[in-house]
Amino acid sequence: MKEILMTKGAVKLVETCAAVKPGENVLIITDFTKTSIAKVLAAAAYERGAEVVIAAMIPRKGHGEEPPATIAEAMIKADVIFAPVSNSITHTRSMKRALEAGARSLVMTDFTEDMLIHGGIEADFNEQKIVCQKLASAFTQAKTANLTNPAGTHLTMKKDGRPGNAMYCIVQKGQLSPVPNVEANFSPIEGSAEGIIVADASIPYLGIGVLKEPVTATVEKGMITKIEGGAQARQLAEDLQNRKDPQVYNVAELGVGLNPKSVMQGIMLEDEGVFGTVHIGIGTNVTLGGNVKAAIHYDLIMWQPTIELDGQVVLEKGVPRV
Repeated sequence: MKEILMTKGAVKLVETCAAVKPGENVLIITDFTKTSIAKVLAAAAYERGAEVVIAAMIPRKGHGEEPPATIAEAMIKADVIFAPVSNSITHTRSMKRALEAGARSLVMTDFTEDMLIHGGIEADFNEQKIVCQKLASAFTQAKTANLTNPAGTHLTMKKDGRPGNAMYCIVQKGQLSPVPNVEANFSPIEGSAEGIIVADASIPYLGIGVLKEPVTATVEKGMITKIEGGAQARQLAEDLQNRKDPQVYNVAELGVGLNPKSVMQGIMLEDEGVFGTVHIGIGTNVTLGGNVKAAIHYDLIMWQPTIELDGQVVLEKGVPRV
């Protein structure tokens, strides 16, 4: 009976976020652990008169692994893609190709049934769209960015020519947005980031979740060169080392959380959207405006961040100043 409570959130995703129209091809990509969510989305899309296909796959082994070839080809033909999956297919070449072909995509990595009922899904996405677009526009225009936080972060990076991306859970043709995460982000120029990242909120991957103590990463020439901290830091460092892919250390993204309804809880699409936070993404950046395809894309989330763009403060201790 829980599906009844989930329906309201599913209808919001179909009608408000994706604006599904009668006759459109809607592809719901899921895996065998998320089919209950896929079914509720399918019912909502069917009620709108869409041509609905559910494509269920074996759960990917890790974030960033490509979907099966059959699903990848179907993505190119879809008008709308929903992706309630266990491990992210957001930062994949298959998703990039689908967006280039004009798909509107809402990604729902590690989504739970409860996330269709309460939490970030309850936000007014049209209202948050305004500040999100303003901040993304400021990112687009800037040449340099400087990030600090009270825990000790001090990170500089170049971004001249890279787009600012506004992700507010409402998508147009060729756009992607995670839900219910609301964020403005950009991908810095490869090799330009320098300094220290201190994540003190969450690393919602690998079972790490909400941080018990800070994780500190040293960055040189755009790459993480050292990770320090307690057991959670060691878990992250060991995973990255085991990937045997030097690109996993790439500083791939700076993103600002802008969803006032999201709560820090160890789930990626809730945590990285929490208002008052910034996350530094590492690894893949090809879907954000960069050139790197790595084995993973992880986010290191921090509290009370301040961002200066070309010397002007646009975010002060987590509060937008645009």
